[in-house]
Amino acid sequence: MCGRPSRRPCRSDSFSSSSATAAAAPSVPSGKTSKSEAVSQLLAHVKLLPRRRAAAMAALDAGLPAEAVRHFTKILEARHGVLPHPFAAACLVGRAAAFQAGGRPADAIADCNRSLALDLAYIPALRAHADLLQSVGAVADCLRDLDHLKLLYDATLRDGKLPGPRWWPQGGVRYCEIAGAYRKLTARIQGLRGRVAAGEACNIDYYLLLGVRRGCPRSELERAHLLLSLKLKPDRAVVFGERLELMDEHRDLEAVRDQACMSALLLYRMLQKGYSFIMSAVLDEEAAERQRAKDAAAAAAALAAKQEAATQEPPQPMPGKSKNTESGRPRSPPGRGAPSRRSAL
Repeated sequence: MCGRPSRRPCRSDSFSSSSATAAAAPSVPSGKTSKSEAVSQLLAHVKLLPRRRAAAMAALDAGLPAEAVRHFTKILEARHGVLPHPFAAACLVGRAAAFQAGGRPADAIADCNRSLALDLAYIPALRAHADLLQSVGAVADCLRDLDHLKLLYDATLRDGKLPGPRWWPQGGVRYCEIAGAYRKLTARIQGLRGRVAAGEACNIDYYLLLGVRRGCPRSELERAHLLLSLKLKPDRAVVFGERLELMDEHRDLEAVRDQACMSALLLYRMLQKGYSFIMSAVLDEEAAERQRAKDAAAAAAALAAKQEAATQEPPQPMPGKSKNTESGRPRSPPGRGAPSRRSAL
C-alpha cells in the first residue's frame, strides 16, 4: 500500500552487500559454526573479488589510476579469506599497470616482481615487466625478460598450448596470438641488442625510476627515496604471500618467498644506485649555486667600493678657468689697463 513504509534496505556501497549480509547474520561462536555457514561466507567472499577487480579495471580504463590502485589494494591486502595465486598474479599485474599510469614505475616493477614470483610462466607479467624496464632505460634487464618470454613462446608453439593447465588464466592471452607475438618479439630483441652493442645498456633514467623531476632540491629527493625504501625494502617483499593459496604442486610458499626477496633486492639496489647518482648531481648543483652566489657577492662588493671611491675623490679644476685667472686676480682687458709710457709723454 501507499502508506506502508518500504522495507527494502538502502545499499550505499555495491561492494559491501555480501559483507553486510554476512554481518546481519547472528553471531555464532567459532566452535559452533556450521559447515554451511562457512561455505556461504566463502562464496560471498569469492563473489566479491571479481567485482572489485572489474571495478579496478573500469577505473583504469577511465583514466583513474589512483582509484584502480585502491581497488586492487583492497583485493590484495584484505584481512580475511584467501586468494588463489593465479587471481593474485592477475591483480598484481593490473595494479602495476595502474602504478605505471600514475607515474610510479618503481611500485609497478615491484608488483610485476611479485607476480613473477607467484608464476614464472605468467606471460602478462613478463610483458609488463619488460616494458617497464625498457621505459626506465634498463635495457640489459629488459633483454633478460624478453629472452625468457621467447622461451615461453617457443614452448607454446611446440606444445600447441599455453603454459600451465588449460584452466589456468593467462590474462587474456590466446594461443592464436603467439605466432605473431613471436615475430614481433624477435625483431624487438634484435633492436635492443643493437642498442646494447652501441653502449646504451646502462642509460637508466633514475629520475623517472624514483619519481622526481630533474633539478629537484635535496629535500624532495630524500623524501622520495625514504618512501620507496620503506615500501620496497626486501624484508617486506615476503608479506604478500601470507594469504595466498598455491595451486601448483611443484611450487611451495618458501620458493615464492625466496624469489620475491631476490627480485626485491635487485630493485632495492637499483633504487640505491639511483639515489646516489641523483644526490651527486644535486650536490654539484648546490656547489655551483654557492659559487655563483659568492661570485655575485664579490662583484657587488667591488662595484660598491668603486662607487664609494668615486664619491670621496675631490673635484678637479676645469682647464678653461686657469687661462683667465692669475694669482687669484682677474686680468684686465687689453684696452683698459694702466696708461702706457707713450701716452704720458
